[in-house]
Amino acid sequence: MGDPLKITVETLAPKIAEIESFDQKSEKFYDKDPRVVKGELFEFDPNNLSVENWVKLGLTNKQAASIKKYEAKGGEFRTLADVKKMYAITDAMYQRIEPYIRIPETESSFKSTFNKPFEKKYGGKTSINVEVNGADSVTLVAVRGIGPSFASRIIKYRSRLGGFVTLEQLREVYGVDSAKFDELQPQLNINSQRIQKISINRCSMDDLKTFPYLKYKQANAIIAYRNQHGNFLNIGDLNKIAILSPELIQKIAPYLKFE
Repeated sequence: MGDPLKITVETLAPKIAEIESFDQKSEKFYDKDPRVVKGELFEFDPNNLSVENWVKLGLTNKQAASIKKYEAKGGEFRTLADVKKMYAITDAMYQRIEPYIRIPETESSFKSTFNKPFEKKYGGKTSINVEVNGADSVTLVAVRGIGPSFASRIIKYRSRLGGFVTLEQLREVYGVDSAKFDELQPQLNINSQRIQKISINRCSMDDLKTFPYLKYKQANAIIAYRNQHGNFLNIGDLNKIAILSPELIQKIAPYLKFE
């Protein structure tokens, strides 16, 4: 037998240095690895999602702009597969955000139940969840925190608007502050497929001036531009009207149809 192996600090030092060097290289690799996606996670509908929120999810401004261009050309996200096929969304990004994607048409497969609130039980108490765009005043009053007058205000604003695209729009109803919204949010849901769209190439000034997102001058500019230049082909044509900001165009886009 040979001499027994002697382990000393001197013999271990080179190995320790090698391991530390490897760890440092690994940290640098993962910091630069494009597969490591950062960002905030929250439930969202990819349709008409703002650039700001795409960036918040972890996309770059350039990637978010690419998605908005897709939508400006008439593109829609009807299924999860539509989101996955976007070149701007990497496989790693998709795997990360997929559990948080909420596409109304995908989730509402049983259309006959759209007008019926569904019930859940928590600790012996029954809580209903109401689809706002199809609910009448009786159904809305069944929601905790909504009385008859409040239900009436929601329905009147919904009628002017053409329907709600997101729950966040309920904040625009008189009387809904942050506390009230937080109370209502778990009890409500939105089916954006129910909204009544404005035919931008056929509507009159009367149709536009009652729409809450447009001021009189803006509505008048849309009609005047159409009369002078002809029909709008897509949402991008509205950018040619100086009085309409990109933020406003993005806000009204879900409510317009081009025929």
